[in-house]
Amino acid sequence: MSEGLRERKKRQTRQRIADVAIALFVERGFEQVTIAEVAAAAEVSVNTVYNYFEAKEDLVLPPDEASPRRLADIVRDRAAGESAARAVLGHLRGELRRRERKLGLTEGFGRVFEMMSAAPTLTARLGNLGRQMVEELAAVLAEETAAPPGDPLPRLVAGQIGWFHSLVFAEIGARVSAGDSPDVIAEAVLELLDAVEGLLGERVLTYAVREE
Repeated sequence: MSEGLRERKKRQTRQRIADVAIALFVERGFEQVTIAEVAAAAEVSVNTVYNYFEAKEDLVLPPDEASPRRLADIVRDRAAGESAARAVLGHLRGELRRRERKLGLTEGFGRVFEMMSAAPTLTARLGNLGRQMVEELAAVLAEETAAPPGDPLPRLVAGQIGWFHSLVFAEIGARVSAGDSPDVIAEAVLELLDAVEGLLGERVLTYAVREE
């Protein structure tokens, strides 16, 4: 279904507000910029900003992109014959090859990353997000494998997947700070994922294979 005029205008307004906010945060620091200042710079009302973004942190980490269900959704959508860990590995490799913006693989992301790293509320949110992703994934794995109560395997496997997922973002952040280009970063992280896959045991790599 094609996007209607109303939906397109709403999407464009939302993107404009976010772009203006990020520019202000990078220039002055996340903590130093108010929602009122974002609204004024984007030429909208404060209420309009809150209509699109419930919290200030959402301007940097929008829930539709930074979702606690990210890993669980990837695993739920895996193909028949594919395990949970291999599904996430494959998904990450696809995002890296496409140089997706959500991974920070765009020119100029270095300054955005530095801004995020300097904001305690954003780093705390990222930490909570990582824990929530693992919890959501563990619940899905327990359900799909019909794990009995108290079985630690769903949590352990989810923890391993959460570890290498976080590792990807940490490696990207470090290389962005070092000034590497998106292409160099993507190729290096793809090699890192190959090493991760070689390190993971068969118990993890073959856990929760979707039935044909």
